Amino acid sequence: MHFLDQAKIYVKSGTGGPGAVSFRREKYIEFGGPDGGNGGKGGDIVFEAVEGLNTLIDFRYTQHFKAPRGKGGAGQNKTGAGGRDLVIKVPVGTQIISDDKEHVLADFTKVGQRIVFLRGGDGGRGNASYKTATNRAPRQHGTGWPGEEMWVWLRLKLLADAGLVGLPNAGKSTFINAVTNAKAKVGAYPFTTIHPQLGVVQHRGREFVMADIPGLIEGAAEGAGIGDRFLGHIERCRVILHLVDANSESVAEAYRIVRGELDAYGAGLEDKAEIVALNKADTMDDELLDALSDELEAECGQTPLRLSGATGEGKEAVLDAILAHLKEQTEPETEGAEEGDWSPL
Repeated sequence: MHFLDQAKIYVKSGTGGPGAVSFRREKYIEFGGPDGGNGGKGGDIVFEAVEGLNTLIDFRYTQHFKAPRGKGGAGQNKTGAGGRDLVIKVPVGTQIISDDKEHVLADFTKVGQRIVFLRGGDGGRGNASYKTATNRAPRQHGTGWPGEEMWVWLRLKLLADAGLVGLPNAGKSTFINAVTNAKAKVGAYPFTTIHPQLGVVQHRGREFVMADIPGLIEGAAEGAGIGDRFLGHIERCRVILHLVDANSESVAEAYRIVRGELDAYGAGLEDKAEIVALNKADTMDDELLDALSDELEAECGQTPLRLSGATGEGKEAVLDAILAHLKEQTEPETEGAEEGDWSPL
């Protein structure tokens, strides 16, 4: 399945049905009078967060969503049928953003969350509702109120407890494969990870979700490499695991580059709890590791953990550190919008 985390779509709720112009005409019934019914309401545009989806790829091929209009009214005061609501299913973690990308209109943070995004137009009035003491046979009727329409962006931000960051080839994919059920691609060249990966970690009787994003390089905030767009997938994480390749020319510089990109991106990433690990520790002796650890500690302000994703060395200590941070923090508050508690721009 291809991964897509942004899509632009057009949504339009249904127009209300027209009211009817009708008069009661029955044998032996004198002065029957108007009996035109009202039109039916147009269908709503409804978004719903569902399980089993982790990409917006379906919206690449279907970009226009229009709810059906209401049916017209009929004689004998019959109201037209309402248009069926159009339910658009999205992955958990999806945000609906205005066309200019300036405003978040809705945010889906839990399974089953459902929002009436655009309300269908009301049906027009039939001529029976226009009857008055001085207008006993009205012929006017309502044509139905138009639906609402707009272009919006869908943006997916994966929901994970811990996020992996680092330079390309820092060993992030190898590590997430070793500790989760993910099957991330591993290769001896930069940017083997080209889209985020999610995996579930089971450790000491607990489970948490870990996200691996493509590697960052200097200038990612300006679009270098794959850029920093995928950092949105760790905005909701409660702790960041920063992997530094022990084979880097300068481990301090490698750490500094990634931290600079996190700070440039903002969105609260610069303030998140961070665990620093010196990865690929199996490739060098303890004396050299001690020197690299001291250099990295002087830069990051904490003692880095020693790790080897390939052999599993230090894996338990890293997972213990992540669990400790998760236990310290309360569950993040999710302000799930309820039906009818917002209005589009």
